[in-house]
Amino acid sequence: MILPMVLALGAAALPTAPHSQATLVLKNGVVFAGKDLPRGTAIAISGEVVLDVGSDSEIAPLVGPATRVVDLKGRLVVPGFDDAHVHFLSGGFGLLSVDLRDASSEEEMARRVGAYARKLPKGAWVLEGNWDHERWAVKRLPTRKALDPLTPENPVFVNRLDGHMALANSLALKLAGIGRETKDPPGGTIVRDADGEPTGVLKDNAMDLVAKAIPEPSHEQNLAAARAALKEAARLGVTSVQDGSGTDAVRTYLDLEQRGELTARVGVWRHAGDVAALAKAGIPAGIGDDFVRLEAVKLFADGSMGAGTAAFFEPYADDPKTSGLLVTPPDELRRLVFDADAAGWPVFVHAIGDRANANVLDVFESLVGELGPRPMRLRIEHAQVVREKDLDRFARLGVVASIQPCHALDDLRWARKRIGGARLADAYRLRSFLAKGIPVAFGTDWPVEPLDPRLGLYAAVTTKAPAGVAPEDWRSGEKVPLAEAIDLYTRGAAAAERCDGRKGTLEKGKLADLAVFHEDLFALEREPEQLLAVPVDLTVVGGRVVYERPAGTP
Repeated sequence: MILPMVLALGAAALPTAPHSQATLVLKNGVVFAGKDLPRGTAIAISGEVVLDVGSDSEIAPLVGPATRVVDLKGRLVVPGFDDAHVHFLSGGFGLLSVDLRDASSEEEMARRVGAYARKLPKGAWVLEGNWDHERWAVKRLPTRKALDPLTPENPVFVNRLDGHMALANSLALKLAGIGRETKDPPGGTIVRDADGEPTGVLKDNAMDLVAKAIPEPSHEQNLAAARAALKEAARLGVTSVQDGSGTDAVRTYLDLEQRGELTARVGVWRHAGDVAALAKAGIPAGIGDDFVRLEAVKLFADGSMGAGTAAFFEPYADDPKTSGLLVTPPDELRRLVFDADAAGWPVFVHAIGDRANANVLDVFESLVGELGPRPMRLRIEHAQVVREKDLDRFARLGVVASIQPCHALDDLRWARKRIGGARLADAYRLRSFLAKGIPVAFGTDWPVEPLDPRLGLYAAVTTKAPAGVAPEDWRSGEKVPLAEAIDLYTRGAAAAERCDGRKGTLEKGKLADLAVFHEDLFALEREPEQLLAVPVDLTVVGGRVVYERPAGTP
């Protein structure tokens, strides 16, 4: 399957060269081209690229008879958001499935699952969900006993919102062959009750035991999920995504591109198991076009803090029996990183706990020490708890910190309880990375967090939760100005995927990807909670308007 995909990618059309007159002009507004770049009141676009940014009078000569002119009336134009870490198809499937994110209890979660299952054919799986037991009054993990009476004919495997823990009903466990005698796989945990019976919750690599029993989605199902995800991205001003979806992702995106339905640019990540086949076929990273390209290999060092599987040097404060899981043991991690590098693929490694981050840096340090500076970006995804002494290694090795600032908002409800105050001082770094010269890219980890960039911007410029539940000093030293936050979500993310020469800023000759906010966000910087309420009015990808907010829509 891989080689035909590559041939299709190589056949894609190149961007249209700019002409002397614009095809689209936005005027009478505020144009933020990028941090440290001159701002304008107007922008001219020709075909797929930016023709110029300047004052209204400077752009006026570029308007011709066929130019579409939009009066911004003071609204803000920013480069299109590039989400550096998403699971795009999963997010789309989540939009099409049951939503458990705001369920207030185990009972409500089970009721929602049961109501959704009743709409499905017998035997159809209930998936996604994104429940969060930390939102419940009783913060214990759910069990299959809550699901079983409501889902007798449908297997259920609904994940916690972090994707590192999921709940199966008894039918799903039966189909997967999981019982009392099933052993925990390396890097995974089957949660059991006092009698040793599986409760239905599986963590990290144990989730694969059930995943193997779930039928692969059809191509048409993947197309439906992608369409839902693309619609959501366009609504939010997200014009590029760096995607860790499944094996059919490339085919799905190519199909939509050929149909003219692909309204965001996608960098597709492959899994470690694909490296040998890619190397044998002689397929390099970066092959593709400006809309679909093969980007990197994704690996996992540990799990998540919310699931209690992020790997730490010391035990969890609220569960001293464990210090987390090494999803990939250090020796295996080293082998996979070196193999991917030898095959010409950038390596992006998921690491959340301080031990996991240190392990990944050990491997990267060994790689650079043996082979010299790498021409391809090395990245740590999340980099959520990083010891002070490891910051210098990040900087020296040029490792990208691919972070999701919105995690700090969500996790503040329980992070102190989970890891204690001392380790919290090493968590949710942002300004600390920048002060060391560490390259930073912003993303959301959707569907772990909503795809909405406004949440990430808000989290970066303030350390107080929107509802006001956090202490005023919650990581306050890690805040950055709004211009910096937007830049990390655009130019920073593009640089992390080695595409900053093509996108990420609104400079002449770069791809015309942009979002128009209903108000000037910079005028609201002193009242950051207002950022969350300002909608995107217009989204443009490659000079093409892919979203216009209907009048009266919030």
